[in-house]
Amino acid sequence: MIHKTLLHQGCRLSYFVEGHGPPVVLVQGSAVSGSAWRPQIAALAKQFRCLWFDNRGYGQSMPQTPKLTVEQMAEDVLSLMDAEEFAQAHLIGHSLGGAVVVSAAHQARERVQSVALLNTFASGKTPTRLDRSLLWLLLRTQLGTAKMRRNAFLELVLPKEYLSRHNLDKLSEHFSALFGRALEKQPAVAMQQVSAMRRFDARPLLAALRGIPSLVVSSRHDLLTPASEGQCLAEGLGGRYVELADASHAAPIQCPEEVNRLLLEHLQRATDLGQRPQ
Repeated sequence: MIHKTLLHQGCRLSYFVEGHGPPVVLVQGSAVSGSAWRPQIAALAKQFRCLWFDNRGYGQSMPQTPKLTVEQMAEDVLSLMDAEEFAQAHLIGHSLGGAVVVSAAHQARERVQSVALLNTFASGKTPTRLDRSLLWLLLRTQLGTAKMRRNAFLELVLPKEYLSRHNLDKLSEHFSALFGRALEKQPAVAMQQVSAMRRFDARPLLAALRGIPSLVVSSRHDLLTPASEGQCLAEGLGGRYVELADASHAAPIQCPEEVNRLLLEHLQRATDLGQRPQ
């Protein structure tokens, strides 16, 4: 694993590269370090050259720029590909990272070999909506003791049945190590990321991206990005859609074996397709 930095549009992007093979760029979501991809890197880096990074304004990618947009974050992805001389790459995104992947593919379709969108939204108004039940849970992640806030966060991203079978303190430690922060503390950039999500709508971009090999994975118990959002993305892209019956928003961490199997199948199929003579 190699750590590098790249100065781009006022932010020194911190990123890592590991593995050998066709390039894969992994883009994380809101208030999450790029290290949250570790459960996937462990499997993918055996066959692919993986690049992952902290989104601008989070972790080691500083300073935080005054205004954040999904389109700007997509330009970060393309600049990192330039830095590593990736003429093309498979792009994988989770949640907000999926929106960034769609935007990057729209900006430079010829450089995208495939896309995989995990727990991603078609309209940014969906994960930022303020219906009563979701609002109450989000408020609980900000109120009360540190332990109460951590537990509320786990309820937000994991199914109740899964939580009932696990020690919440150990889960919190595991997530904190991957996220690069204590779950009870919201990073300064989080509200900018939420605003960027709210302003982004992938739906008008999808028709132009049809034909790019695509995988869309949703979770039946996802409170933030319901399965209907994934279905909309898959239909617009004309790609494969998979719904995980027992998972929620944090599916790549909750059930990495299943997610990794789907990603490896998708990446190998897309790679083979790209290598066929035209």
